[in-house]
Amino acid sequence: MTDIARAAHEAATVRKARPDELGRLAAVLARAFYDDPPISWVLKDDGRRGGLLERSFGLYLRRLWFKQDECYTTGSVAGAAVWELPGQWKVGVLDQVRLLPSMARINGRLLPRILRALAVVESNHPVEPHYYLPLVGVEPEWQGRGLGAALMRPIIDRCDDEKMPAYLEATSPRNRALYERRGFEVTEQFSLGPGSPPLWRMWRSPNS
Repeated sequence: MTDIARAAHEAATVRKARPDELGRLAAVLARAFYDDPPISWVLKDDGRRGGLLERSFGLYLRRLWFKQDECYTTGSVAGAAVWELPGQWKVGVLDQVRLLPSMARINGRLLPRILRALAVVESNHPVEPHYYLPLVGVEPEWQGRGLGAALMRPIIDRCDDEKMPAYLEATSPRNRALYERRGFEVTEQFSLGPGSPPLWRMWRSPNS
């Protein structure tokens, strides 16, 4: 277990991620989300889940997220937060078409199930301008030590400075509680399909 003093030092090193770190970021996120309840429901095969996640996160980082220049990590890449800018969260039709072949190569016969889950997640996404947090994840041995909150802080502070809301989907009671401590409020509970564990849409109004 990572000790508190070391974690506090790591939390103080939050910075923007570099292009040469994309592979490490994908691996960190895969480990962070390996046991995530909705992801485990979508990707039921424990033996394949880690590899599928790492390759998928790598694809999305390269092709979608990193070009917005709002990916954050720590000095030793102990976690990652991926933000999307106001008005830029939705993937355009052309980009979707370009992504599909790579998604199919990674996921094979699981692709239709993944696309259905993504469609549900996007189905009630707010239209009001906001910063969107699709992912924040921390290495399992670093979890519970404040790194998730530290990784979120640069954009949360910007939201308050710019008077801009923020939005995310929480995927477990534990991370919902983290987001509530950062000022997010639940707007809806939903599921990805019959038998899916719950998810929560959460909205944060800027502090005055």
